[in-house]
Amino acid sequence: MSVNHVVFVDDDDDLRRANSQTLELAGFTVIPFADAMSALQHLSPDFAGVVVTDVRMPHVDGLEFARRLREMDDGLPVLLITGHGDIEMAVSAIHEGAYDFIAKPYPAERLVQSIRRALDKRALVLENRQLRLAAESSEESLPLIGQTPVMENLRKTLRQVANADVDVLIAGETGTGKEVVAGLLHQWSRRKEGNFVALNCGALPETVIESELFGHEAGAFTGAQKKRIGRIEYASGGTLFLDEIESMPLSTQVKLLRVLETREIAPLGTNEQRAVDLRVVAAAKVDLGSPEQRSSFREDLYYRLNVVTISIPPLRERRDDILLLFAHFARRASARFGTEPVELTATLRARLLEHDWPGNVRELAHFAERTALGIKESEPARERSLEASLPQAMERFEAKLIRDALEAHDGDVRSTIEALGIPRKTFYDKLQRHNIDRSAYVK
Repeated sequence: MSVNHVVFVDDDDDLRRANSQTLELAGFTVIPFADAMSALQHLSPDFAGVVVTDVRMPHVDGLEFARRLREMDDGLPVLLITGHGDIEMAVSAIHEGAYDFIAKPYPAERLVQSIRRALDKRALVLENRQLRLAAESSEESLPLIGQTPVMENLRKTLRQVANADVDVLIAGETGTGKEVVAGLLHQWSRRKEGNFVALNCGALPETVIESELFGHEAGAFTGAQKKRIGRIEYASGGTLFLDEIESMPLSTQVKLLRVLETREIAPLGTNEQRAVDLRVVAAAKVDLGSPEQRSSFREDLYYRLNVVTISIPPLRERRDDILLLFAHFARRASARFGTEPVELTATLRARLLEHDWPGNVRELAHFAERTALGIKESEPARERSLEASLPQAMERFEAKLIRDALEAHDGDVRSTIEALGIPRKTFYDKLQRHNIDRSAYVK
């Protein structure tokens, strides 16, 4: 949304025309009115701009006009133009919620600068509202929160794969939401009535993992005092999720491979083969397709698991989802902690968009919780978050300028190129380099 409109209200025709011309030359979209009532009919709570009004006007003066605007939308900045004798009254209006007052006569730049600051504030107010609504909508309908094309494609792929009922390998960095994806594959499949059983292979010692997976009979080993159903058998009819499967011991990998091939298990302490009907979803934070990263992970098990591979993009590759995700996590944290809702400020917005989020969604969620609690980042953490070489910083800044220009011009190529001052070919080259989808900005 482009927040660049200025409603200018003054009953003096000459002053209204002169100020409108000045503001248009400064780059604003000016909507002039001769009286407050006409302006009120035009304005609404989602108005993408600010209001500038003279104080002394017939019928409804500027102060009453400002009061009515506050009742309609207390986040709409109102700037008052006052005569010398009205300054005390204008100061009182500031205390009541007016954004600024400008005493006559005033230099044009004074008015322009105040409007620019007010528009920045208005943009943040509207963005906060949009993020809250989007976060509420996402909580109701989208388990994987995100509006970028890559997330839309991911949700579409998950629905297709869920119906196929095949084993799946999920690839993604730490904190990207691999268990959420596995859970959705289960919920959207015919197996949703069965159990969703999760096991982190990296969290269990080698002496325990086989018993956890395959189960055991009483007396199968020292300490096995009673029979135990393993995770594989418990997941029969549902879905077994094996996280950090690259950490699974080699001896266990061999047994798991046999289960995948035969769909049968033999619990420890028995030779009895039991049939199981399950889907296996495995996740790894390394590329198992790369021999260097696969390390000691069996190649045959990799190919057996790799019927379908789903890759989850890191947060830095879908930056346009960061603010929406933060709004969701901050809203949830504020409700849980009983704190005031978090408002997105210019500083917070810059912090969210400039950081690379190596911990991905998990790191962002924890940051939202600290923000909701009012805990400020420690100095070392801030320094680490801003670490970047000059070329990296320039790349991020360039990408942000392009995204902002696309948003301001609703994805229109010609207007965006003119605003950026670059050739068309250069524009498309930069879209590709920064992984920016122009269509996502088209209204």
